[in-house]
Amino acid sequence: MTDFDKLYRSRREKLYACLQKSGLTAAVFEDSEGHRDVSVRYLTGHPGDAVLVLTADGKAQLTPWDENLAAARAHADSVIPYTNFQRSSTVAVQELLKPYGAAAAGAPKPRLALSPATSHIQYEKYCAALPGWQIECSEHSVHEQLAQLRAVKDSYEIACTRKACAITDAMTEAISAGVQAGTFRTETDVALYIERELRAQGCERTSFDTLAAGPARSFAIHAFPGYTAGAWGTDGISLLDYGVCYEGYASDCTITVARGRLSARQEELLDLVQQAADECIALYKPGVPVRRAAEKAQELFAAKGRTMPHSLGHGTGLEIHEAPFISMRTEESTLFQAGNIVTLEPGLYDAELGGTRLENDVLITESGNEILTRSRIFRF
Repeated sequence: MTDFDKLYRSRREKLYACLQKSGLTAAVFEDSEGHRDVSVRYLTGHPGDAVLVLTADGKAQLTPWDENLAAARAHADSVIPYTNFQRSSTVAVQELLKPYGAAAAGAPKPRLALSPATSHIQYEKYCAALPGWQIECSEHSVHEQLAQLRAVKDSYEIACTRKACAITDAMTEAISAGVQAGTFRTETDVALYIERELRAQGCERTSFDTLAAGPARSFAIHAFPGYTAGAWGTDGISLLDYGVCYEGYASDCTITVARGRLSARQEELLDLVQQAADECIALYKPGVPVRRAAEKAQELFAAKGRTMPHSLGHGTGLEIHEAPFISMRTEESTLFQAGNIVTLEPGLYDAELGGTRLENDVLITESGNEILTRSRIFRF
């Protein structure tokens, strides 16, 4: 049984240390319709629509829109309803920080960190509400430090992701059987099956909009719209990119369905993607620069005159795209760490031939890696 009070407190303790090291008095995390931020859930367990104020003296004050939901799920030092503050985030922060605002004559102003995603208008509102404070909204803030902390998953996060991946794998096998049996004939068939089944298995939602692209549309990296009434799993190459959220934690996989007689050029696409997946997984281990795997994939594709038009992978968690990012743009100093959960997703796309992608979720372990999903290229 997970001790959630202890779990969320331990996460916040790391951030309090960041506040203290940066000389910050407080930081604001806001999750609202106009500004989504999973940090609130990560730090308190509350699933959304709330303002969280953390102070360097080790206090967490949560202001939720839904106080009944917060009573059932939130873990913070104090929980004060949003209605107590005129339903205004700036008023809430102003009131919650009153005990920290008085500074002795000549002393530095207390410092408050806002998310770098804060709009300029909202920033101005905070400045007006807290005239005695130094309001900071910078790219390299404590919010970015939290994003890096979240890149290394704790045991609860790993367990939730394992569950999401197990549910995904079972659905993938059912989809494969359905294609063979002829029960899945269209993009809509497979997408609606996923929507229904994930809820039957206790998941919250898909981790992103399902992308089901039959042979006529698989040339796109992310098909638009996500799915249609068009044929799927029929002769040619079809793609399915989907995932589920279990207790907020995402799976992310892509399967390719290759059916019927393919051309030699189509077979080459499939073989190259499979080769990249097989060879790059060896570089997913602690201490290795994450860009090495991206470089390896690009080398393999370039040797055949092909270019992969997206990154090789990314972290997953409460967000579908988190640090680290397995990309040619990632700094050399960014290394895989035990506890990272990342995707490995080589893909190639051709307007004439169609596209193929093979994506699995991978846990970086102390000694190497563990592949959490069993996606593959299905041939019928």
